Amino acid sequence: MRIGLARRALAAGLVSLVAVAGCGVQPSGVIPAGPPPSGAVAPTMTITLYLVKNGRVSAVTRPGGRLLSPADTLALLAAGPIAREQAHGFTTDVPPEAGPFSVTEKPASHLVVTLSTPARELSTLAVEQIVCTVAATAPESPAQVTVVGAAQGADPRNCPG
Repeated sequence: MRIGLARRALAAGLVSLVAVAGCGVQPSGVIPAGPPPSGAVAPTMTITLYLVKNGRVSAVTRPGGRLLSPADTLALLAAGPIAREQAHGFTTDVPPEAGPFSVTEKPASHLVVTLSTPARELSTLAVEQIVCTVAATAPESPAQVTVVGAAQGADPRNCPG
């Protein structure tokens, strides 16, 4: 009696195996699909801003979809931290009225940031935030940065970080 049950179980298993293995896929030859993909891979863009936490300037990165100009990056800085950054204790000393910004490049990796407000009215942390954020956008680091506004300027600086 046990031999008959074992044969039926074996037969049922073989039938199931044949049914699953046969899934209707027919063998075929090689199907040409053209050349493999080529070209440069689009880089993942990030935006680096220097925000204030515990009285010090700290680098913060944000995902970015496209490459921003230095002036657009400074506009993000003046807009302040996003919710996630605020939750981690980041702030900004750069006032929104400091924008719009313009950034010009001088010889020997020297950048000049022009503000819409007097440069001497900014706190030391605000100037440091601007200098470091703009220096992070420069293709050649470290860049020397001069912040000017309303015919007032600060001495050229490098990002201390």
